[in-house]
Amino acid sequence: MTKKLLIILLFLASNVIFSQVVINELDSDTPSTDDKEFIELKSTVPNFSLNGYVLVLFNGGSTGTSNLSYYAIDLDGLTTDANGIIVLGNTLVSPVPTYIFSNNVVQNGPDAVAIYQANGSDFPMNTPASTTNLIDALVYGNNNTQATALLSALGVSTQINENMNSQGTVQSIQRKADGTYEVKAPTPGANNDGSGIVFNGITITAPTTHLNEGDSFVITFTTQTNVANNLTFNFSLHNDSFTTADYTGNTTVLIPAGSNSFSTTIQIIDDAIDEGDEVLKIKFGTLPAGYVRMNDNIEIRVIDNDFTVSAWGTPLNPTHGVVTSTAPAGYYSSLEGLSGAALKQAVQNIIANPAVVRAHNYGDIVEILKKADQNPLNSNQVWMMYVESPRAKLDYQTGSSNVGTWNREHIYPQSRGGFSNGTSSTPDGINVWLPTNADDINAAHADAHHLRAEDGPENSSRNNRDYGGTDYNGPVGTQGSWKGDVARAVFYMAVRYNALDVVNGNPPDTTVGQLGDLASLLAWNHSDPSDDFEMNRNNYIYTWQVNRNPFIDHPGLADYIWGTHVGEPWSATLSTPDVNALQVLLYPNPANDYLYIDGVQDRGQLEVYTITGQKVKTLDFEGTTKVFLDLSSGMYITKITSDNKTVVKKLLIR
Repeated sequence: MTKKLLIILLFLASNVIFSQVVINELDSDTPSTDDKEFIELKSTVPNFSLNGYVLVLFNGGSTGTSNLSYYAIDLDGLTTDANGIIVLGNTLVSPVPTYIFSNNVVQNGPDAVAIYQANGSDFPMNTPASTTNLIDALVYGNNNTQATALLSALGVSTQINENMNSQGTVQSIQRKADGTYEVKAPTPGANNDGSGIVFNGITITAPTTHLNEGDSFVITFTTQTNVANNLTFNFSLHNDSFTTADYTGNTTVLIPAGSNSFSTTIQIIDDAIDEGDEVLKIKFGTLPAGYVRMNDNIEIRVIDNDFTVSAWGTPLNPTHGVVTSTAPAGYYSSLEGLSGAALKQAVQNIIANPAVVRAHNYGDIVEILKKADQNPLNSNQVWMMYVESPRAKLDYQTGSSNVGTWNREHIYPQSRGGFSNGTSSTPDGINVWLPTNADDINAAHADAHHLRAEDGPENSSRNNRDYGGTDYNGPVGTQGSWKGDVARAVFYMAVRYNALDVVNGNPPDTTVGQLGDLASLLAWNHSDPSDDFEMNRNNYIYTWQVNRNPFIDHPGLADYIWGTHVGEPWSATLSTPDVNALQVLLYPNPANDYLYIDGVQDRGQLEVYTITGQKVKTLDFEGTTKVFLDLSSGMYITKITSDNKTVVKKLLIR
């Protein structure tokens, strides 16, 4: 009898030990981008070790993912505080969570959060929900849709609606002392009923988000209430390449008894090293008991004033002939004398040669673009194509917000090409690559010849539309310095991959394997000729992929494959670009009631013809000139003459 009683007591003791922690508060739906999500756990005793526990998030939604795990956090090494509380959440939660996870991780429901006596490795993605070793579970949502199967799988009787008060984005689900739940304003890091120890919160304040090398700035630490005794702790500014060699100043905080703030001045060192722009991160050291961080990891951009300038121009102010092609001798010799389909096939044989060409992955593209699309005026920046402006390399988009960032723009859209997510997003470097060929459509996902650095919102605006015609013609007010680049990238893709084509008109944006508008792209190939910026990126991409974009090296090839010279024998000597030809920009194009003529320094003449050859307008101009058109909608041909040179361009009037 004694032995049996002992076994029962041991079982109950074990069960109590692993039942001392519950889900105390959940905020899954926060304003805007869900960047203040958190999950709060509570133990019945303070300073409780969470070794041996795992927090698991389950999907209660659509068929195929219902009742399966989508995220797990191994809680080994974590401990609750003096109130028995620990918060896991996003960086913007205040006080700052003990454990940080990315924004938008916690789904809004109907879903579930559960604590198990187990390890994180026991819950890989898509692990079914169950009651095995389950300690506590909360099934929730932000509407009245019930996760019926999930409730059953976790043995939970009631689903809690975070939006029950119609304030779901500003309220959280909170556990009451009797084990039931209520919904009210969030209380991360504190007992839901207001009891217990009240910690003194400390806030970091810095007056700026951007600094230049050589600048100084003040950091202030402020407590919510005056400190009873001298408060001393350290902080750091270290972050990746930003180290103690990059600044001087006191990094020890001393708030005297009876006070609530301390300020210190940090001096950024102006060195002569081109390190690129960096980010310093103001981070708390270990705080004494009784204090919590109201914010942390405050980032400040440090702009490096040491950078290199290239000998060639930006696409807005292009140069020609400064950068020479690094194509090996004879690279294009097999094309001589060919025409039509044979010429196109011969080009493909070069740029898709399975014995030579290498395929890399989408993760590598970020590194490639930092070099290939480097701003010629500042080596710490990339040049963003459509918006015709630079942005710091450091501002690559890594989170959900794309404002003020740059990203990888597929010139031939993923959905239109049929190669969405065709390669890994984990970079593995120039020395790791896969063989490829003309049928390897997945390689197009990470083919750098059609990927460019681009402003985040404009990248989204571009979406998967066709080019030219009545479709995508770039941001209003830009000069179209990217149009030829786009044309030559599309031409490359249409030859490199058997599954892709470029066609006239604007096929529906759901069409896979076809992209338009060929007529516009052929015109852009002439109006925005290949320049040194393109040649430099062609040379650099060649070092990774061991293939080139032949339409940059020989822009005239496009006319022999799709344009006015189709069927004629090709010769490289026929396509040598005349860098001394008249370089003129007409913008906006398409136009409405006016356009600008730019690029002519001296006097010139503009003539406008209908597509049937009837002259409808003649105008003398000098320098950059705004021209009012007063023309009916349609396609026109313009002829611009200056200094005994002439250029012909297409013009679309809306």
